[in-house]
Amino acid sequence: MLLEVRDLETHYGASQALFGVSLDVAEGEVVTLIGRNGMGKSTTVKSIMGLLRPAGGRVRFAGAAMEGLPCYRIAQAGLGLVPEGRQIFTNLSVRENLVATAVERPGDATAWTLARIYEMFPALEQRQRNPGGLLSGGEQQMLAIGRALLTNPRLLILDEATEGLAPLVRAQIWSCLQRLRTSGLSLLVIDKNIGPLMRLADRHYVLEKGKVIWQGTSAQLRDNRQLIDRHVGV
Repeated sequence: MLLEVRDLETHYGASQALFGVSLDVAEGEVVTLIGRNGMGKSTTVKSIMGLLRPAGGRVRFAGAAMEGLPCYRIAQAGLGLVPEGRQIFTNLSVRENLVATAVERPGDATAWTLARIYEMFPALEQRQRNPGGLLSGGEQQMLAIGRALLTNPRLLILDEATEGLAPLVRAQIWSCLQRLRTSGLSLLVIDKNIGPLMRLADRHYVLEKGKVIWQGTSAQLRDNRQLIDRHVGV
């Protein structure tokens, strides 16, 4: 198993946010975290990535313990993050944003390079000298994805990658994720658009009040309309 999360418990001060969250992502698998707002999805991601320190539980990536490590060490281990809100460097150019944290893999034909990012998102090449803060919301999301891919992760985590985007741009992001899936990259995806998620993902975890209340395949989720209406709707 590539990513193993067991019994995560995370607090914000005196308030507990996660109550024993467990999940797995296998090599080449696409898994989602879904649920209503405020149910612990982003907290789970931040706990995995070292942005929050869990009070209990464990995180293993490729067999190595991640809990307690600083976030940069977790990223170096092969976990890439496209954070909620994009968090690009607004004063840097598009190209500078992309190369700032890039990890080169000379001789690896499958490695992500600047040229491959520009091929996937031509708008970024066209605007490569523009400051990141002058891009549209959709272009900033492409930039955030491209920046994460240039770290050449083994697992890419995307937190609300299509939130607030126009339909055409959203469709482009889903197309990008399908390409990443086809390439064999492991993905952990948070999003509110259940239809595209079911077409993209192998398995799903539903969170409610900091607990996993259901897990299953896309076919099982599709057949469980009551679950979708009760726990997944915005």
